[in-house]
Amino acid sequence: MVTTRKVRRFSGGVYDLGLHVVWCPKYRRAVLVDRVAARLDELVRAKAAEHGWEVVALEVMPDHVHLFVKHDPKSSASYVANQFKGFTSRALREEFPHLRSRLPTLWSSSYFAASVGAVSAQTVQQYIDTQRERPWRKEPGS
Repeated sequence: MVTTRKVRRFSGGVYDLGLHVVWCPKYRRAVLVDRVAARLDELVRAKAAEHGWEVVALEVMPDHVHLFVKHDPKSSASYVANQFKGFTSRALREEFPHLRSRLPTLWSSSYFAASVGAVSAQTVQQYIDTQRERPWRKEPGS
C-alpha cells in the first residue's frame, strides 16, 4: 500500500504524523470475531473521527488489532492508543455481555506503538549527514 504525503496545518506549523498501534484482548483470547469485530471497526473509526485523526489502515484479527492512524502533534502515542482501547472496551463490553463474563477486562494493559514515517531513518540520517555537502550551501563569509 502506498500512501501519499498529506501535510496538515495548525497554528504552530505543519505535520504528517503516523502511528502503527497493535493491541490484544486480555489473555490473547480470540474474541474479536463476527459482530464484535465489525462493531470494533466502527468504534475505532468513530473515535478517530471525533479527534480529527485519519484511519489509514485497520485490521481486526480474532486475537489482536492492527491500526495505522495519522494523528495530530499534540497527541502522544500513549494517548492515541489509550483513547482507542478505553473507548472500545467500554462500548464493546456494554453491547456484548459475553465479553464481560469471559474476561476481567477486554484489553491487555500493554500495546505496541511505532511511528510511521514517509521516509526511512536511514534516509533522514543520510540527509543530515550530507548537509555540508550541498552545492547550494553558502559558506560563512563568502
